[in-house]
Amino acid sequence: MHDWFDFSGKVALVTGSSRGIGAGIITALAKSGARCIVNYVADPEGRNLADAQKVAGELDNALIIQCDVGDPAQVTEMMTRIKSERGGLEILVNNAGILRDRTLKKMSADEWESVLRVNLTGSFNCIQQAHGLLRAGGRIVNISSVAGQLGLFGQANYAASKAGIMALTKVAAREFARQQITVNSVAPGFIKTEIVRGMPEEVTKQFLSQIPLGHFGEIEDIVFPVLFLCSPHARYITGQVLHVNGGVYM
Repeated sequence: MHDWFDFSGKVALVTGSSRGIGAGIITALAKSGARCIVNYVADPEGRNLADAQKVAGELDNALIIQCDVGDPAQVTEMMTRIKSERGGLEILVNNAGILRDRTLKKMSADEWESVLRVNLTGSFNCIQQAHGLLRAGGRIVNISSVAGQLGLFGQANYAASKAGIMALTKVAAREFARQQITVNSVAPGFIKTEIVRGMPEEVTKQFLSQIPLGHFGEIEDIVFPVLFLCSPHARYITGQVLHVNGGVYM
């Protein structure tokens, strides 16, 4: 990994990096030399903070910042702190996201709006407010989902938010190109995260039957494409959506 990816001295923010894919990405960036910022959102039980501290504890001089990315004021505070303590950013990975699945018929307005607010508006807030922090030649990677292409049952809110991220990626790529900042998206399929591991056995079998490669992906299967898009090797790639899903969407 170190031969291919050297992020020595680069400042990297990964939103929603207290666990799962986000934790995998921030850990890999740190192991490749990046100066990392671990982001979490406060919860009543304090689990997210504990997880963020555990992740940061394994990294070298990582900064931990609490921020609900769906709240513009909190994003402003986060970016102000990054500028003050790190001077700027080279890498922004918009990974924070939530699920609140329900059929269209039963979905409440709050269930719709809360998912859009965190997943899509949260990415917008971070991209917009990082504009003055991202140095020339920087990288933005937005984590989307195969749901944004397939429109999975019971995920009207989630699928719409992830499809929106794909469109946001293309617009941002055009607007940031003058500064040689690339903007791309990685769209995972079914990855072995806490959510997938908690699915009922029948649901798991149903999803597996739809994957041509016949198995769920590992977190590392998302981490390395993200590292590539953040690296100098991807300097001429922008506005693209990289699908990593075992063939479930082609």
